[in-house]
Amino acid sequence: QVPLVESGGGLVQAGGSLRLSCAASGSIFSLNAMGWYRQSPGKQRELVARMDTDSSTYYADSVKGRFTISRDNAKNTVYLQMNSLKADDTAIYYCAAERRLRIGVYVNNHWGHGTQVTVSS
Repeated sequence: QVPLVESGGGLVQAGGSLRLSCAASGSIFSLNAMGWYRQSPGKQRELVARMDTDSSTYYADSVKGRFTISRDNAKNTVYLQMNSLKADDTAIYYCAAERRLRIGVYVNNHWGHGTQVTVSS
């Protein structure tokens, strides 16, 4: 069983919206913080948003006010609602399950395969 499966990527015009979904197995979802990362060509993978098991959240400055992360515990699914998309948001988006070592420090336990988001200007 694939631990994390993303969906919802696609092509959208600048200013548009997309919602990404990541379905996880129950054991992974309940024990881990869930994060969304992205990587565009020539750049390092970067954390976009994270929601911990206590529902605390983190957002990269570049997406604050535009992206919202949420978890549906009944469906073992984490979402990333992306609004007001910009061309700079174009990337492969990866879902990750992360174990918290201590406040602010996480280690990745599982990665999804990624879903492409392309924003046309």
